[in-house]
Amino acid sequence: MDIILYLLNYIQYQHQQICWLLNFICRYIPLKQWAFDDSHSPKYQKFKIDKLPVIKPFIRQDWQFLLEYYQWKYGKPVKPVQRRNGKSIPEDTICPLCGAPHHYIYDNNGGNGQYQCKVCGQTFSSGEVVTTPIRLTCPHCGNTLVAKKDRKFFRVHKCVNPKCPYYLHNLKKVEQKDLDADHGKNKYKLHYIYREFTVDFFAMDLNSLPKNASSLKFSKHNAHVMSLCLTLHINLGLSLRKTSQALKDLYNISISHQQIANYCKTAAICIKPFVDNYDYKPGKVFTADETYIKVRGIKAYIWFIMDAASRSIIGYQVSDNRSVGPCILAMRMAFRHLKELPKNFKFIADGYGAYPLAAMEFAKKFKDNFTFNITQVIGLTNEDEVSKEFRPYKQMIERLNRTYKASYRPTNGFDNYDGANYDLALWVAYYNFLRPHKHTSYTPLNKVDMLANAENMPGKWQLLIFLGQQTILNLQNGEATVCS
Repeated sequence: MDIILYLLNYIQYQHQQICWLLNFICRYIPLKQWAFDDSHSPKYQKFKIDKLPVIKPFIRQDWQFLLEYYQWKYGKPVKPVQRRNGKSIPEDTICPLCGAPHHYIYDNNGGNGQYQCKVCGQTFSSGEVVTTPIRLTCPHCGNTLVAKKDRKFFRVHKCVNPKCPYYLHNLKKVEQKDLDADHGKNKYKLHYIYREFTVDFFAMDLNSLPKNASSLKFSKHNAHVMSLCLTLHINLGLSLRKTSQALKDLYNISISHQQIANYCKTAAICIKPFVDNYDYKPGKVFTADETYIKVRGIKAYIWFIMDAASRSIIGYQVSDNRSVGPCILAMRMAFRHLKELPKNFKFIADGYGAYPLAAMEFAKKFKDNFTFNITQVIGLTNEDEVSKEFRPYKQMIERLNRTYKASYRPTNGFDNYDGANYDLALWVAYYNFLRPHKHTSYTPLNKVDMLANAENMPGKWQLLIFLGQQTILNLQNGEATVCS
């Protein structure tokens, strides 16, 4: 007995020591954290994306069938509502869900217009809300969401239930002095919010091509002059006017800067389908970012998505705004050759909220095949474990932005979005197929046998145009493969 008592006391002593050590570790030793401590502050709540709502479709029911079912299950019928004190409801009132007549309808709030069906239990004030094709409900409390705001591309739905657990949880995180201030609650995002997009970004055509392009039937110059223009303008980063001057000084070729721009548009029309439909065989890690350019002196945006394994640009987009729409279009381009996401897939971006919103739209559209989370690398320093682990991927896309900006800067901005589109398409083609990279021992990222046999860069541009023409023919014939 003494030995057993001794062992029990020793076990209790060890338990106390373990509890003390756990308490010490939690207080004084920083554990791995997967988000900033500030991200739990209510001030940062507005940057977070809430999960998808519960969608309830409308399914009409038959009140007579429900009465028979109740009789069969419980052995007694459902009796009509017994009115008291002479109260009644209009005889034309019927349940919008099951169609039960007014004999089975309760006056649910003392004559103020709300009713409840005794047969199916549906509460209603009018049939419009009940019979809508779908109802969006809060995933935390089950209340129907209320449409609050209409924006250009989406509609904001909000849960206005004051007893919603999500709202009460966020309300507890706000300090009392902030709540006591004027409009204190309005400074924070406390309620559940869902953005319903009114534009189907998955039905948009990704092959947007510039207008006013020239023909490949040359009247004054030839294909070699066109490829020289592409080499000087895209490879060497010369502006259109400097390209015109270089051709005059080096080759005694007189050509206007506008003709060079038309040649570039024509080349972009031919090359872009090949670049966009080429199977880059992407890996398991994508990284994305956006940078800005100027169009007529007004800020516009370039979206890039890069495959971290091959360093190839697999998605890109030009937009006049920084909303979720262009982000979805760039993601569609990146996922074009994927039927489902690979295992352990990672999508790395910064803290901008468009990426989680776009990921949510993909999950809603394609279900489990394209359900993924965004790994957000926030800030410029590694102050958390997420940044420490995934910062190298973020630096890849930042270097890509700087590389593009180096070629964009001599243009001093674009005159229109067509110019920005064709310039970006040609630059991506140059980056993926022609530019030597240190990552691949100063060879192109994607090796195409036909391009490797060309002796010089103008010849490679001509072959790239030919490959683009072959891709267009394959697409017109319904072939999904890309000529390479």
